[in-house]
Amino acid sequence: MGFIEEMKWRGMIHDMMPGTDEALNKEMTSGYIGFDPTADSLHIGNLVQIMTLVHFQRAGHKPFALVGGATGMVGDPSGKSQERNLLDTDTLNHNVACVKKQLEQFLNFDCGDNSAEMVNNYDWFKDMSFLDFIRDVGKHLSINYMLAKDSVKSRLETGMSFTEFSYQLVQGYDFYWLNQNKGCKIQLGGSDQWGNIVTGTELIRRKGGGEAYAVTTPLIKKADGTKFGKTAGGSIWLDKNRTSPYKFYQYWLNASDEDASNFIRIFTLKERAEIEALEAKHKEEPHLRLLQKELAKEITIRVHSEEEYNSAVNASEILFKKGDEAVDALKGMNESLFIDVFEGVPQSEISKSEIEAGINVIDVLVDKTAFLKSNGEARRALKENSISVNKEKVSDSKEIVSSDLIDGSYILLQRGKKNYFIIKAV
Repeated sequence: MGFIEEMKWRGMIHDMMPGTDEALNKEMTSGYIGFDPTADSLHIGNLVQIMTLVHFQRAGHKPFALVGGATGMVGDPSGKSQERNLLDTDTLNHNVACVKKQLEQFLNFDCGDNSAEMVNNYDWFKDMSFLDFIRDVGKHLSINYMLAKDSVKSRLETGMSFTEFSYQLVQGYDFYWLNQNKGCKIQLGGSDQWGNIVTGTELIRRKGGGEAYAVTTPLIKKADGTKFGKTAGGSIWLDKNRTSPYKFYQYWLNASDEDASNFIRIFTLKERAEIEALEAKHKEEPHLRLLQKELAKEITIRVHSEEEYNSAVNASEILFKKGDEAVDALKGMNESLFIDVFEGVPQSEISKSEIEAGINVIDVLVDKTAFLKSNGEARRALKENSISVNKEKVSDSKEIVSSDLIDGSYILLQRGKKNYFIIKAV
């Protein structure tokens, strides 16, 4: 299956210049996507473009991942309501190195003729003077042409700086440079980049006289209208220090059925027949959430690892496990995973020395934590066998809670199925 055909059935084509499919079917073609290094990690919004390059390479073409060390200093106005803060060189260089490392997880940089390559546009802009740029690049495109772009028109009333206005010329020159020096004939990107990409094809035509093409993907939207890749806590990042593997896994696991059906086409490498078979099984037993589980599994393993995926699955099931299985799963948790799983659960602090000395379970439930309102309520709950300490049932009112701490720091209290309380030893 050709690249365009593959992208179409996955719902990943928004716009395409005439002749693109024919050019790609004729020979191995080089193409690129730019990634903005405004942070030291990519987020799942970038995954659409990463997967676009993955499919491009799998179709036999040569992908270039451009990390915008120079354009990151300018700031892309596309989709922005105001100008963003520009980064200093040291921060930008650090971010570029981090983004490069993440892209290497997805693309094959050692597979012969169509090996992926990483490029940084700072390398060709650093020695170019302003006068050289306006003479050799700026003269090829009219102000009228640049003003007609949606990314500019949408900001004319609120205002935009010359720096942002010039962005489309800078990105257009990237395409020209890659066309002349790396043989790139196609630029890929999100639909909000169409204007900038077409500027590049125009610059190539006017300045270089060569062929150039453009393909854009649709911007991903969730079925409920909320923004893809965002939660109450912010963006979902690929770096586990910004978004833990557990939270990353949970984001995909909690997708709606409609979103999961869309996402599994975009973010996994599963073939069409496999996806359709999964959808059929899912419809028969929707409560099993097969689509969401397969989606979350493949993406979590690719972004993190199989080990991190297994830990996330075990942590996700801790709330439903019982007996020794639940006790063992809880004991195996590290602090960060424990806090992720029980985020938002009320907690209080007790000195570690007091815990080590031993505290009566009723004192723990009432006086030390106020988890339960009174000693009488605590005794009734114990008699009902509805109290657990670190997932172990406690029914004796004389039981002593001591130093069996989760990761050396926590005790988990539970009443019934859903009421939790955390004690932190300090």
